[in-house]
Amino acid sequence: MDAVFKAIGDPTRRAILDELTDKSGQTLFEICSRLAMKHGLSSSRQAISQHLAVLEEAGLVHTRREGRYKFHDIDTTPLRSITERWPVPE
Repeated sequence: MDAVFKAIGDPTRRAILDELTDKSGQTLFEICSRLAMKHGLSSSRQAISQHLAVLEEAGLVHTRREGRYKFHDIDTTPLRSITERWPVPE
């Protein structure tokens, strides 16, 4: 669970998750472009790639290769452990 909190604790990583929620299955180039256009983030491809690695380590992003392209997909399953740990009282 620590990896999930570390991953979502950064605003750039949250923006990446927002973009993958809007359109899962993006390449690094697409993610960088969307972050620059929609969020005004001008991080390098290397920096975004490092953020994606943190998200992948936390299980929030999965990658798949198709030919020479690498696609990134969101997986919200690790977030369920947070909501299950602290359920909303009724």
